[in-house]
Order: sequence, then C-alpha cells, then structure tokens
Amino acid sequence: MNSSKKVGFVSLGCPKALVDSERILTQLRLEGYDIVSSYEGADVVVVNTCGFIDSAKQESLDAIGEAVQKNGRVIVTGCMGKNAEAIMRVHPQVLSVTGPQAYEEVVSAVHQVIPKPIMSAHNPLIDLVPPQGIKLTPRHYAYLKISEGCNHRCSFCIIPSLRGDLVSRPVEDVLAEAERLVNAGVQELLVISQDTSAYGVDLKYRTGFWNGQPVKGNMQGLCEALAHLGVWVRLHYVYPYPHVDNIIPLMADGRILPYLDIPFQHASQRILKLMKRPAATENTLARIKAWREICPELTLRSTFIVGFPGETEADFQELLDFLEEAQLDRIGCFQYSAVDGAKANELPDPVEESVKQERYDRFMEVQQRISSARLQAKVGRQIEVIVDEVNENEAIARSMADAPEIDGKVYLQYPEGLQPGDLVTVTVEEADDYDLYA
Repeated sequence: MNSSKKVGFVSLGCPKALVDSERILTQLRLEGYDIVSSYEGADVVVVNTCGFIDSAKQESLDAIGEAVQKNGRVIVTGCMGKNAEAIMRVHPQVLSVTGPQAYEEVVSAVHQVIPKPIMSAHNPLIDLVPPQGIKLTPRHYAYLKISEGCNHRCSFCIIPSLRGDLVSRPVEDVLAEAERLVNAGVQELLVISQDTSAYGVDLKYRTGFWNGQPVKGNMQGLCEALAHLGVWVRLHYVYPYPHVDNIIPLMADGRILPYLDIPFQHASQRILKLMKRPAATENTLARIKAWREICPELTLRSTFIVGFPGETEADFQELLDFLEEAQLDRIGCFQYSAVDGAKANELPDPVEESVKQERYDRFMEVQQRISSARLQAKVGRQIEVIVDEVNENEAIARSMADAPEIDGKVYLQYPEGLQPGDLVTVTVEEADDYDLYA
C-alpha cells in the first residue's frame, strides 16, 4: 500500500452481532484498510451497537460517546442503528448511522471518511485476509451464523423489527465456510442464529451440494454434514420443535456435541401464551427425559424471564417446580424489563420491581443448587476438554458442557506442553457451583 488507512472497531452485543463485525472487518481488510486497536491510532472508528434492552442501549450510547471523545470521527451500525434519531439526539457528531447487517453501507460510509487505500501491485506472498476471513474469536473456535432474522413475534422481543424475518443461508454456503474455518485450525464451531431449529424453512429445505454430495437444507441435514468435519459442533438458540428429537442420536453417537441451548423462557403455559412463545411446550419435561435416555451425557442450557407482566406467585412456583424436575445444567435468568416497541408493554398487571428481585433470588438459589449437584457428579470422572488459555501455573479449558463466555470453565493443573485449541482428556478432582478443577 502506498498509504495506510486505519479503522478502529468496537463490537458490542451477541455472537450474531460479532459475526456481523467480522464480515465488515473482512471487507475492510480486503480493500486494504488496516484495523487498529486504539482510538488514537484510527482515522475513523466504527461502533457496532446492541439495541435489544435498555441496558444494552445505554452501553452502546456510552461506547459511541467514548469513541467520539477519544477520536471524533465515528460511524455507527448494528441493532441500535435502527433508531438513528435516538443516537443522533445524544451524539450529533456521529458521521453515519446504519442498522444491522448493513455491511455495504458501513463500508461505503468508511469510504466517505477515508477513501480506499491505493493498493500496490499484487504480491502473491502476502495475503491481506486469510481464507476464513477476519475473526474476532480465538483461533481455535468460531461462530457459524446459519441464518438472519426470525419469523416469531414473541411479545417481549423486537428482534424481527431490528433484523427482519428469517433468511437462511444456503446449506452449501454454510458448509463451505465451516470447512474454511476448520482448515484454518478451528476446533469448535458454535452454530448460531435467531432460531436454529427453523433453519431452511424459508428456502423450503432446498437440497444443496457439498463436496459432490447432496445435503438436505434443514437442521438435521446441516448437523449431519458438519459432523463430517471432525471438530466440536455446538448448537445454540434451538427451539424445542419435535424435529429436534432427530438430532439427539447424532449427539449420542458422538458426531456433534451433546449440548443444546434452548431458550425456554418460562414453564407456566399461561405466561408462555402471554409471551407468544413458539413450539408446543406442554410435553417439555417428557421430551427432556426421552432425550436423556437416548443421550445420558446431554447438557441442557436455557434462559428464563421472571417477573413478566401478569406472572402470579402460582406461575412462578410452576417455574420452580419445572427447574426441580428438569434438572437443567446451565441457566441464565433475567428480570423482565420493558423494551421499546415490544407488545408486552401493553399487557396488564405489571410485577413490582421488589417482587421481580425476590423471585430472581429464589430462582437463582434453586438453580445454583441444581447446577452445583450436577457438577459434583462429575468429580472423579475423565472428561474431554478444549484448552482456551495457558498460564504459568494452570490452563483454562472448557468441557463439552461449556460454551465460551456463558458457561463454566475447567481449571487444569500441570499445564506443561498445552496450547490453546488442544483437546485433552483430564480427570476431574473438584467442583464448585459453576466450574471444575482437573
């Protein structure tokens, strides 16, 4: 390059937003821009925002404000960008605002601030971008986004208004990306979307071709194909539709990880109807039991909302009873908060903040006891782990039951010779409420 043009980048929000950031960064690198890690060294800063709940919006506004203060030239994109007026009202100095998945618009906005670098003659010995693209995760794991948007209209959620209806990627494109990632050294693929179970429905489950073989463009076909790559495959954001039953044997056979991230959100049928949650949930406990009979090693993680409008003490007790019966491994719990534009805001009988907090505390007390007991049951066992980090005195790893950032860790003694990305078998010696020591 004759002259270096530098872009700083701040990525907020969920893994789906992280993939958006990776795509933007990949395009910028392809065009010759340098990506820098400081405000001071950047010619412009891009902030990819989250806009799902009020705390996320405030975090986004704070990040934009910091970028404006420390750099001055700021481009905003992402979910909060759908409400450009709210951003410009607080930070009128912002140069451009776009919504989520607006890759070309973001790159075009960068062009307006700092024109494309003048590229030197092609040098085949230098690759600006690796074949797998720019990744913001460690080298040994990566998020694989299989679709955008969502067809559901849950009353507490505004994702469809931010990201639109479901748009599935062709199965051959997903598998080609997965293969590039594995060839680049990725040992764990984390499959993400807004609704992984619905993958392909908008394409009428069109069959694709990968490595000369037909692949059905649905969840099962995708999982069966990913299993051939020989790496950990972890499923996130799975709704409990009946066809999910077909995935459990793949887990029992060791072809994909025995791990399901299912956002149940509640157990009371009355509250679930107020939430307008998809998929039949009346037989959830029976299905969980059947899954574990097929795959005893299955790890189930979920998220729940307490204090939803109209939630009574009886509804909440039903949720606690569900926890006791389901014995889920990993749980995230949130106190309901109104989101601008969500239909749930119109529901009667809001729950008082003090009651939300009291129910949250009771919920966490029950689930902490369950999670701790399930971890204690692993003491003395040998398990396979993937190494994330190696320090002088210990290595930090994760088991098949632990997704990065949201689940627990496995702390390893005697880390000599270990490297991030290594898959090793260890003996569990201790457990606490969230983590293992091996």
